[in-house]
Amino acid sequence: MKSKKKISRRNLLKTVAAGTAAFTINNNVYSKNKKIKKMNLLKGNINHSVCEWCYNIPLEDLALEAKRIGLVGIDLIGAEGWDVLKKHNLISTMCYGDLEGKSTRSLTNGWCDEKYHEDLIYHYKRHINLVANAGWTNLICFSGNRRNISNKEGLENCVKGLSKILPIAEKMGVIIHMELLNSKIDHKDYMCDNSNWGVELCKRLNSNNFKLLYDIYHMQVDEGDVIRTISKYHKYIGHYHTAGVPGRNEIDSSQELYYPAIMKAIVKTGFKGYVAQEFIPKNKDRKGISSLEEAVKICDV
Repeated sequence: MKSKKKISRRNLLKTVAAGTAAFTINNNVYSKNKKIKKMNLLKGNINHSVCEWCYNIPLEDLALEAKRIGLVGIDLIGAEGWDVLKKHNLISTMCYGDLEGKSTRSLTNGWCDEKYHEDLIYHYKRHINLVANAGWTNLICFSGNRRNISNKEGLENCVKGLSKILPIAEKMGVIIHMELLNSKIDHKDYMCDNSNWGVELCKRLNSNNFKLLYDIYHMQVDEGDVIRTISKYHKYIGHYHTAGVPGRNEIDSSQELYYPAIMKAIVKTGFKGYVAQEFIPKNKDRKGISSLEEAVKICDV
């Protein structure tokens, strides 16, 4: 995650202002060329997406590349970017609400701490309606940091707060996803840092409109055993993120995870949601798009 200065999603999040088109990868020039060449058809077993924050290019340009590569949508886009996605017939595969509700984008001030509930409930009710009215389905949320709150109390607080918004989500057909993040390296003190805690939250909420966002990179860092965990807990998982370990960079042979096997395990569970690439490309060829193309090839099992 390092260039000349440390890059992290936490910093870059602040700047983030059903059919599948599927095509493979072509090593042509960057998509501002007048002719955008599409690749051969992808296999269709994985609904591929990408996280915008990893690429230092305008959303409009990333949308053009996404269509060319064969992605179905782009992840972690707020309401300010939804018109661009619709223009290119792409899905907001994991939504934020809008910039007004900044607390809903905070990874640290989340549902495990009751002092944030009033603000979170107000803005999530708004955001659920925004997402539904736009025709999208998935909306992200975060546990937030522990701040000396125990796992038990944090779990109870999350249930108490999320129970206030889930009836609206169920009514509007929106699925709330809590992301699993590692607390070892990237998000110190984050509470939802292991699958068992996240699954227990799902069980207590007992709603088809609450799922986990299983970030493969983060869970490899904090707990490992990725394939067995996915196989065991797949019914509680609604979305996946990828990245290489160590470093959160390309998912190629330079890192320890073998993504073809992980993707096959995901497909075997019958998963029909989205898999979004969330690695920070070291390879700057075509501003990182060459690495994105390769990642999609690797994951298209």
